[in-house]
Parts: sequence; C-alpha cells; structure tokens
Amino acid sequence: MIHIGKLIEEELRRQERSVSWFAKKLYCDRTNVYSIFKRSSIDTELLLRISIILNRNFFSYYLQELNNCKVITTIT
Repeated sequence: MIHIGKLIEEELRRQERSVSWFAKKLYCDRTNVYSIFKRSSIDTELLLRISIILNRNFFSYYLQELNNCKVITTIT
C-alpha cells in the first residue's frame, strides 16, 4: 500500500529542500505541508501540483501499484 505523504516527504528531503520552501511553492502554511506528509492518499490536483514543483511523477507509484494488482489478479 502506498503512503503518498511519506513519499513526498522523502523526495523533498532527497532534494534537500526545506518545508518552508515547499510551503511557499504550494502557497500554503508549513503546517499544511506537515499535514500532507501524514496523508496516505491525496487529491489528484494537489498531487499534480506537487509533482510539478518537485519535478517527480508521483502518479507513477499508483501506476506501479495498479500493475502489481493486475499481475496478482491474472495469476489467481
């Protein structure tokens, strides 16, 4: 199961970007960013904005999950 908030937080840290920088790019408060990190799911429009800001396709994690489910369904 994907925990998208953790993946976003990991990418932000990997890029050595601050929470303040990210909040500014998202036009929100730092507290909202910490809230995003705690989310196991996220609105697609917000995920698109985050993907653009961090230059990382976070949708690919869901596509990978979907493909894994298809393989499991085909096998059983």
